[in-house]
Amino acid sequence: MTTSFAFTGDDDSSKQLVLLASVCSGMLMCKIVYDLTGFISPLLFSAYGKLDGKVRMEWNNRGFSTFHAVFVSVASIYLLVISDQFDESVHGDLVINSTTRLSESVMGISLGYFVADLMMIFWHFPTLGGVEYVFHHCLSMFSIILSVTSGQAQFYIFMVLLSEATTPFVNLRWYLDASGQKGSKAYTLNGIALFLGWLVARILLFIYFFVHMYSHFHQVKQVFPLGFYSLLAVGPVLSTMNLLWFWKITKGLIKTISKATGKKKQ
Repeated sequence: MTTSFAFTGDDDSSKQLVLLASVCSGMLMCKIVYDLTGFISPLLFSAYGKLDGKVRMEWNNRGFSTFHAVFVSVASIYLLVISDQFDESVHGDLVINSTTRLSESVMGISLGYFVADLMMIFWHFPTLGGVEYVFHHCLSMFSIILSVTSGQAQFYIFMVLLSEATTPFVNLRWYLDASGQKGSKAYTLNGIALFLGWLVARILLFIYFFVHMYSHFHQVKQVFPLGFYSLLAVGPVLSTMNLLWFWKITKGLIKTISKATGKKKQ
C-alpha cells in the first residue's frame, strides 16, 4: 500500500494558512517570552537591575532564544524518535517525502523565531551577534522554507533543529558572565555540560546526519533539484561552523578549568 504525502487543491490553501499561522505564532511567542523575561528577571535576579539597557535587552533576547531551543528540541525528539513519521518500516522510501501538519507547524514556529531574532540582530547590530549569526540564521531560514514548502527532507531539517539543544547552555554561560559569576562553580559545570552537549548534538549528530544521507542516497535523490543541492551544501557548511565554535568552546573550557584548578592550589 502506497501512502502519498503530497497536498493539492484545498490542501494547498490549508497548508499555506497553517504555515502563515505558525510563523506568526513563532514571532508572537518571541515577543511574549521577551516581555516575560524582562518582567520576571528583576524579581529573581538582583544583578538584572544593575545592567545597562543594551545588556538587559540581550538578556531578554536570550530568554526567548532559550525557550525556542527547548521547544524545538522536544518537538524534534518526538518527531524523530517517538512518532512514526520517519519510521522506514511504516513509510519505506517515502520517508524523504514524509510531512504532517504537526511537522509543518513546528518548522513554521521555528521559522518565526529565526525571523524575529534576525530582525533584532539587524536592529541592534552587532550587539546581539556578528556576521556569523546573520549567516547562520539566513541559512536556517532558507533550509526550513525549502523543506516546509516542498514537504521534502524534513527528517534532515529536524536533525539540524535538534542541535539547538545546546543553546540553553550557551545562554546560561552568558547569563552567569553578565551577572558576575564567571568564576563560580556553576559557570565551570555549565562549561562542561556545554562541551558535552555540543559534542553530542552538533558533532556526533552531524556525523550521523552524513552517514544517514549516504546510506539513504537513493531517497535523497528524489528531492527536487534546489532542495537536493542545498541539502548537499548546507550540511557541510553548518558542520564546519559547529567545528569552529566547538574549538572555541574547548579552549574556553580548558581556560576555565585551569583557573579553577589554580585557585584550589592557592
